[in-house]
Amino acid sequence: MTTRKELIEALRVRYRGANYGERVKILDEFAALTGYHRKHAIRLLGGKGIAGKATPKCNRLYDEAVRQALTVLWEAADRLCGKRLKALIPMLVDSMERHGHLDLDPLIRSKIMQISAATIDRVLAGARSHIDGQRKRRKGVGAAIRRSIPVRTFADWRDPPPGFFEIDMVEHCGGPKTDGDFVHTLTLTDIASGWTECVAMRWRNQMLVIEGLDKAAKDLPFAMLGVDSDNDSAFMNQNVFDYCRAKGLEQTRSRAYKKNDQAWVEQKNGAIVRRLVGYGRLSGPVATQTLAQLYASSRLYINFFQPSFKLKSKTRDGAHVHKTYHAPATPCERLLAHERIDAPTKERLKAQLESLDPVRLLQEIRFAQQSLIDIATHGVLEQAATSPRPGVDAFLASLSTAWKDGEARPTHRRQPNATHWWRTRVDPFADAWPVIEGWLIAEPSVPAHALMDRLAEMFPQAYASKAQLRTLQRRIKEWRAECAKEMILGRLFKSASLAAHV
Repeated sequence: MTTRKELIEALRVRYRGANYGERVKILDEFAALTGYHRKHAIRLLGGKGIAGKATPKCNRLYDEAVRQALTVLWEAADRLCGKRLKALIPMLVDSMERHGHLDLDPLIRSKIMQISAATIDRVLAGARSHIDGQRKRRKGVGAAIRRSIPVRTFADWRDPPPGFFEIDMVEHCGGPKTDGDFVHTLTLTDIASGWTECVAMRWRNQMLVIEGLDKAAKDLPFAMLGVDSDNDSAFMNQNVFDYCRAKGLEQTRSRAYKKNDQAWVEQKNGAIVRRLVGYGRLSGPVATQTLAQLYASSRLYINFFQPSFKLKSKTRDGAHVHKTYHAPATPCERLLAHERIDAPTKERLKAQLESLDPVRLLQEIRFAQQSLIDIATHGVLEQAATSPRPGVDAFLASLSTAWKDGEARPTHRRQPNATHWWRTRVDPFADAWPVIEGWLIAEPSVPAHALMDRLAEMFPQAYASKAQLRTLQRRIKEWRAECAKEMILGRLFKSASLAAHV
């Protein structure tokens, strides 16, 4: 490598002073000798290559602050992917600052607003790396009702206005169905906007389905126009049929054993219900009430602060299917942009969006999830779940380091191991750290190896071998992380730190 650099320096002067024909010969000889691509050789000899380029200086403190700010926003958005988080960042930052949860430095705020989805995924890659038989239906039940309800496939939806829902039920049986006494979730998904409502039901019962539809219709910000279900007997019966007719709802059904006909709601069963509740067994009135509390908070968080993709077109070329999606948007944003939604409804949605606090909603979701996991694991609510919950400021402060503990959702979390809090070795920088911190305050971007050289000159008897370099790098990384957290949260972080020490 040294020989190549010397050759580049020697030929660069000749190359710049040569005419066109001589440059061609020099390039031919240089490419044959080094094996470089011809374009790369032109850049090197022309003075624009790696050999003649100065290494750019990076601001380590601000880079760490951007990473921590993204981590807080990612956790506050319930760990979305980069593309969905990119669409949510402007709204989420504005909402968190309006409720006093963020106090971003102007430079960090500008970087956060300009960051791309690919860079978001790359910055959060380290945090993400720590996260470590179909039953046939009974035949002959409700056959006359099924024949009277028209079939609608996935391709028949086309582009309906807001108000047409696909509905389905999710069983929280926890595996083997030893009896029928387990909680169900009724899921409703609007085709046009993706607005999703979930209703907790004590049993699988057609009258509870009617109550669930009635409750969802009252909670919706727009009118319900139609429902599309599968061929389950809880939907295909005279009671639900009469309810839809009395309410003026257009009732349709999918084809038997064709789950793709209900792709919209099937996707939400996994992305919302299973992601929130998990796969544990829930049974009894306490579990039903707790699940209803979870859905009361999650419906606002998901419909106002969770961008989702929506299929725009799908083309098939042989066995290859090419899908095109609209830009990620929340269900609320799609309703505000839809021409079929009237102005008063849009004003109510805007006012509700302004009043919602996404961090507080996420805290309520986590609290309800912890209660559910206690019920699923122990059968009763633990004392921790019934005790007063911590404040929003403490929950917000924990978001920057929540990824270190792995899975954040209690319903998906494994049993934690004992925390290693004690030291096993003597701190090598116990006496020298005030000096090091003074250097860092004066020069926040100074690298650790430069500070190690200074320590070796100042205290040769302790640091002459420089064997403590890796420990110093970790300590400086922690210091920059604390400074970055203060730049993101401002006074909130200071008050939380003081409260923790007290």
